[in-house]
Amino acid sequence: MQAAQLLEPGRFEIRDVATPVAGEGQVLLKVVGAGMCGSDVHLVRHPPKALPLPLTLGHETTGRVVELGPGVTGLNTGDAVLVAGIWSCGTCPACAEGRDNACSFWATRTAVPPGPGLGHPGGMAEYMVAPARSLVPLGDLDPVTAAPLADAGIVPSHAISLARRQLRPDATAVVIGVGGLGHLAVQILRATTACRIVAVDVDDDRLAAALDHGADVTLRSEQAAEALLDLTGGLGANAVFDFVGTDDTLEIARSTVATYGAIVIVGLGGGTLHIHAAPAPIKRQSGLPWGVSVQRPYGATRRDIAEVIALATAGRITAHVQAFPLYAAPEVLQRLEQGHVHGRAVLLPNGPTA
Repeated sequence: MQAAQLLEPGRFEIRDVATPVAGEGQVLLKVVGAGMCGSDVHLVRHPPKALPLPLTLGHETTGRVVELGPGVTGLNTGDAVLVAGIWSCGTCPACAEGRDNACSFWATRTAVPPGPGLGHPGGMAEYMVAPARSLVPLGDLDPVTAAPLADAGIVPSHAISLARRQLRPDATAVVIGVGGLGHLAVQILRATTACRIVAVDVDDDRLAAALDHGADVTLRSEQAAEALLDLTGGLGANAVFDFVGTDDTLEIARSTVATYGAIVIVGLGGGTLHIHAAPAPIKRQSGLPWGVSVQRPYGATRRDIAEVIALATAGRITAHVQAFPLYAAPEVLQRLEQGHVHGRAVLLPNGPTA
């Protein structure tokens, strides 16, 4: 079969590889949709030393069941499924609570549980093997548009869940960066809260789309800090979700978050959030207001996955998708890196009728 593989730092190619075989507790899938995102760009340019190479990328995958490995029950050939992006042990205390993203078998202070395209062969291929436990039935959802939900849907959902206490009906929530993950964050906020939603970006087309997705206010990044404070009467935003993570966006978050508000950092832009332990945050550059929480979540829980699938099934959220053939994967990676993909890029390894 063909697969899009990372061979070494910066070298990402389509290769002929052996079709995998389902083992104990595993399922062989014919891939329908394989999402590509900014994390893949980062992996190709700066793969961790521990990442086994060559590696088939792809952590946003949907497919149809082709073959059940020994011991697998509850699935049938032809079933359309979403592949969870974290493959945890399933038995540790964290997994027993549904917090697969904190699996203590794999996680350390700096390491996270592996997943498809992030340690195991991923979905940018004609076929892939996945643990049966990681598969979520899609029901009537379109597998192509559902593929990004495996990351771009569940990650914003998890981030929002961490700030749920701040998201009262009278609250202001800010989404910085309304591209791949951010455009779904706006939809999830609209579907699950009554708060005022402010979308921030540097791209006017993305801001226009954010209004369609449910944002109440849109702001360009360069005017966002002052405008947000004016909008809230100087009190600031109750929750700020940063899906970019650069110095500039983190400064917007720091300078506009309200007392006892929340900053949730999802973006991997390499920025630094400056926090000063001053006696009182009197001046704008002196730190954070009292009571602010800062979180940097990874992945999502099994509950987040179930909620996102439910929202999508009810038509409350939809990923904006641009589809491409598998052979275009290296070109799509470049387009992503240059910011020329709006919404989510999805590869179709077996064609549009898979």
